Amino acid sequence: MPFYIGADGGGTKTAYALFNECKELLASHEGPGTNHENFGENGFDEAARRIFEGVQALLGKAGLGLDDIGFAFMGLAGVDHPYQYEALMQRLNAMGLTRLEIVNDGYIVVKAGCQSGAGIGLNLGTGTCCNAIDRQGRRAMLAGLGEFSGDIGNGSWIGAQVFRCAYDDLVLGIEPSAVTGMIFDLFNIDSAEGLMPLVQELDCEGGNNTKRAFVNMFFEAVNAGDPPAQRIAEQMALRGAQMITAHLRTLDFADPCEVVLSGSIHTKLPSEAYIKQLKAKAAQLSGRELIFRKLDRAPVMGCIDWILKEFA
Repeated sequence: MPFYIGADGGGTKTAYALFNECKELLASHEGPGTNHENFGENGFDEAARRIFEGVQALLGKAGLGLDDIGFAFMGLAGVDHPYQYEALMQRLNAMGLTRLEIVNDGYIVVKAGCQSGAGIGLNLGTGTCCNAIDRQGRRAMLAGLGEFSGDIGNGSWIGAQVFRCAYDDLVLGIEPSAVTGMIFDLFNIDSAEGLMPLVQELDCEGGNNTKRAFVNMFFEAVNAGDPPAQRIAEQMALRGAQMITAHLRTLDFADPCEVVLSGSIHTKLPSEAYIKQLKAKAAQLSGRELIFRKLDRAPVMGCIDWILKEFA
C-alpha cells in the first residue's frame, strides 16, 4: 500500500501528515515555520532543511522511510513565483524528496474547503492572501505583498488599527473608542504614556500574545457596536469582496461559486459581524451567487485530496 505526505507550511509553524490511499491519517507532526522569506540571505536552504527535518520526524513516528512514500504534496507560504518554486524543488529533490509537488499554501485551503475542488479561498491569519482554483484547473493568487498589494485584515494589521483607535482617542482627541478602556484594563495602564510601549510589542516577532489580545479586543468592540471598530471591519469586508470579485471576473467558476474562509480571523474568533458584511459586499460587487464556507478541516487535508486526484 502506498503512503502519502501532505505539508502545510506557514511563517510560524508547519503541519505534516502521513496518509494511506484510503485518506486515513496515520501520523502527524508539527514543526517550525518554513517560509523562506523569514530566513534572510540563505532562506531557501534553511526552509528546505526545516522541511526535510519535518518529513523525517513524521516518517520516524510511522517507522517508514522515503522509499515508502508514493508522493508528497506541500502547500508552502512564500512560494509565490516560479523562481521560488524551482529553488525549493531543487533543494528538496537533492535531499531525496523526488516524488514531490509544491504550491502556495493558499491553494490547499481551496482543495480542503471546496466540495467541488474549485473555488476561492480568502485567508486572514498571520498574513493575507486570496487564492483561487477554477473548474479548468487554472490557479491565481492575490495579495501577499503587504502594503504593495493592500493586504489588510490579518492579525498584525488589525493590531495596528486597534492601537490607532486608542491613539486617536487619547492623543489626538478625535473620537472615543471602546478599545481604549479595554487596553487600559488588560495592560494595567491609565494614560497615553502607558500606551506607547505597546508599539514595540506589536511591531516585533515576539509580540504574538499582545497581537492576539488586540485582535480579540477588536472583535469585542465590533460586536459591541463601537463605531471606529465597525469602520475597520467594513474596510476589511470591502477589501475581501474586491479580491473575491477579481477572481470571479478573470476565472471560470460554476454557479454558485464556493468561497472558503480560512485563517484564525475567520475560524477561531467571533468575527460574524465582519463576515456578514463580507458576504453582502461580495454579492453586491460581483453580482454572483456565492456559497461561503468556514474551513472546518485542517488545510493539510487538501494535500491528500490533490494527490489522489492528480498524482496517485
